[in-house]
Amino acid sequence: MTKTDPYLHAVLLLYGVEKEINESNIVSVLKAAGIDVDNAKAKFLAEAVKGINIEELLKNASVVAVAPTATEAKKEEKPKEDTAKKEEQAAEGLANLFG
Repeated sequence: MTKTDPYLHAVLLLYGVEKEINESNIVSVLKAAGIDVDNAKAKFLAEAVKGINIEELLKNASVVAVAPTATEAKKEEKPKEDTAKKEEQAAEGLANLFG
C-alpha cells in the first residue's frame, strides 16, 4: 500500500465540509490528527490549490480509478474460462477412456 500525504487529505476534508482551504485550516486539521505540521508545506499547498476545481479533479480521478479495475476483472475472467475448458477436456478424456 502506498503512503498518502496527510496534507492532501486535509485539503480534501476541508473541501468535503465546505470550509475554506487555507494555511490556517490545513494546519488545524493536521494538528487535530496529531501530526507535526510543516507550516511552509501547508502554506505552499494552500496557494497551490487556489483556483483548482477540486470537484472536476475528483470526477476525473474516479474515472481513472475505475478503468484499471475493469481491466483487472477481464484478466481474472480468462483464467476461469481456461479452467472450465481444461475441466471439459479432462471430462471428455475420461469419457473416452470408459467409452
